[in-house]
Amino acid sequence: MKIKIYTDGGSRGNPGPSAIGVVIIQEGEASKKYGEYIGEGTNNQAEYKAVIFALKKVKQLFGKQKAKGAEITVLSDSELLVKHINHQYKIKEGELQSLFLEVWNLMLDFNQVNFQHTLRGGNKEADEMVNRALDEKSNKQTLL
Repeated sequence: MKIKIYTDGGSRGNPGPSAIGVVIIQEGEASKKYGEYIGEGTNNQAEYKAVIFALKKVKQLFGKQKAKGAEITVLSDSELLVKHINHQYKIKEGELQSLFLEVWNLMLDFNQVNFQHTLRGGNKEADEMVNRALDEKSNKQTLL
């Protein structure tokens, strides 16, 4: 089973209100889209949390057995995250180190997980999910 996952995380204010966006595409199937407000944080934290959410969601959607055989490609417009995961950059920030470890441990649940950088234009749907979640949170606060 081959699965493509587009992830994005964003923060308005950096740090500030943050959200994640995830698009999961299984070969030959309709994509599943998720956007979720995650509280206060930085852009980089949100990028990592999007990947964590995505890997957990794939395991939940397809089950532990199918996940074990899955080949996952994660596409992110965060060059920093991709270079961290691919061991091209050292991780200096403590919070990102712990998020990296969580991603690394989740990767063990799958046959193969590859990370690729994509330009922002190639990640539009995940970006839209981030902005939708942030806008919804902002609109709810305005109504209060």
